[in-house]
Amino acid sequence: MNTLIAVAIAPFGVGDELSAYVAEACKVIAASGLKYKTCSMFTEIEGEWDEVMKCVKDATMVLAEKGIRTEVILKADIRPGYTNTMDGKIQRLNEQLEK
Repeated sequence: MNTLIAVAIAPFGVGDELSAYVAEACKVIAASGLKYKTCSMFTEIEGEWDEVMKCVKDATMVLAEKGIRTEVILKADIRPGYTNTMDGKIQRLNEQLEK
């Protein structure tokens, strides 16, 4: 079942001292082979539910296994029968804006 997850994986701390750890978590997402987009607040990951959740868990564990307190926020859009949800939403929005 196609799932689009918006996830924020945020270590607790101040300043830039945790940037390298966040970069490691982002590398895990990039290496997953799943379709993804990253912005300043969230990363969107699209794929089958189990694959997406494994990717989120693996990226989170990069921080947690280093003993860093980590907050994870998820928003899931599960659409049976759909594919390419990430780009499809943007395409449908653009079509409506052009009318």
